[in-house]
Amino acid sequence: MYSKTKTASLLGLEGKEIEVESDINRGLPAFNIVGLPDSSIKESKERVRVALINSGYRFPDGRITINLSPADLKKEGTQLDLPIAISLLSSMGIIKQIENDNFIFIGELALDGRIMPVRGALAMVISMRELGYKHFIVPSVNKNECSLVKDVEIYPFEKLTDLIKFLNKEEKISPYKNDEEFFTKEKNFDFDFSDIKGQDNLKRAMQIAAAGSHNMLIIGPPGSGKTMAAKRIPTILPDLSFEESIECTKIYSIMGLLEDGKLITQRPFRSPHHSASNVSLLGGGNGIPKPGEITLAHNGVLFLDELPEFQKTTIESLREPLENHEINISRSVASVKFPSKFILIAAMNPCPCGNLGNPNKECTCSQSEISRYLGKISTPILDRIDMHIEVSPVKYDDLVSNSKSKSSSEMKKEVIMARKKQEIRYKNEKINTNGELNSKLIKKYIALNDDLNKIIKMAFNKYRFSARSFDKILKMARTIADLDNSENLESKHLLEAIRYRSSDEKYWGN
Repeated sequence: MYSKTKTASLLGLEGKEIEVESDINRGLPAFNIVGLPDSSIKESKERVRVALINSGYRFPDGRITINLSPADLKKEGTQLDLPIAISLLSSMGIIKQIENDNFIFIGELALDGRIMPVRGALAMVISMRELGYKHFIVPSVNKNECSLVKDVEIYPFEKLTDLIKFLNKEEKISPYKNDEEFFTKEKNFDFDFSDIKGQDNLKRAMQIAAAGSHNMLIIGPPGSGKTMAAKRIPTILPDLSFEESIECTKIYSIMGLLEDGKLITQRPFRSPHHSASNVSLLGGGNGIPKPGEITLAHNGVLFLDELPEFQKTTIESLREPLENHEINISRSVASVKFPSKFILIAAMNPCPCGNLGNPNKECTCSQSEISRYLGKISTPILDRIDMHIEVSPVKYDDLVSNSKSKSSSEMKKEVIMARKKQEIRYKNEKINTNGELNSKLIKKYIALNDDLNKIIKMAFNKYRFSARSFDKILKMARTIADLDNSENLESKHLLEAIRYRSSDEKYWGN
């Protein structure tokens, strides 16, 4: 007897509709799954067989064929266990041929018949909703994340036997509704910018980066507060919007990183170790590509400490995502596109020993070692990083000073004010911040008078800026003006922006 159910399989961040067809015929006992299944789906034969037996049902004799349609699409994931079992039970006559076509079945089966959670349930529900499906059978553990989609009906189940009773209309179950408050009014951090003694120029640069979504490179000796400051940048970033939260939650759901299926409400902060490979940073892997660290940092911050210690090819691979805010990964089985709109904060020492230019310690590196070390950061990468900040060791007087510096909450208020100005300014564009401006929009929104033109021309000739660096300076100047609550660009805003690019000449001779 023939039957079919519907489910989804992930391709990148999108769920693709899959029809699970089941047919039982006379013949030698066999259980075959066709339609480009991966190893996890091939193994579902044994999980489904034992789960049915332990749930009190006789496994059918004869030749069983399961077809996953469309047959030319590679499928992976344990979420196909449940639709295979339901389709098989329909072919056996245990589940009556009722409204199975109206449901999308998602779930893994344990050997005792429990319905186990799966990765990417939220992404599958969102994708299937866009195709017009409104009714979803999901594991009970995944109910909270799936219920974020408000215009669909979510039916969570813990056991296969309970689901069968529901499908046969022996029990009536209402759709799950989650009335939990998603966003808390205030988020508490264990650290604050007021903890940092001295380094006012670094804190100022951090605020500019947060306000305009600008990338930053911090150069300084060990112990100067580079890492300490970078870890505090989430405390001054604006809160996520609901749409941004859904985007982040979808990504983390696919990677199995959600806590109790809760919505991601804080901007991500990812800090991979410098031993990270290209695949772990960009995404990829065997089979259908998976998101990497740059996608996990989407709508948040990617912090790369000890930047020159990363593999040179890994650093160079950041060019496309830094420019386009997305990454395209092509493999033989699939080509996928992942979002990667993040603020890059990179930190590095000025030389291998870290003491070049340190007034307190002598540098022990040779010139060739310094050149080799700095050469790991190429000019194209430097061009894509808006701000280059040089920091010095913290002075003793700053360490013992009792004077209060600006707190994260105070800095955040100013950042939010600047961001609101940008949202209003770019309401008719497909961007939200100054850091996203392209050359065409820069000409449209950033006007330079004669005095400003003279300043930027002198700086351009002195520091030999590239065209991309020139654009970065104008975007930073616009952000500085927004923080200053100024509608017009002034010379002080432009001069401060130029200062954040002048360290190139000292270290790379640009």
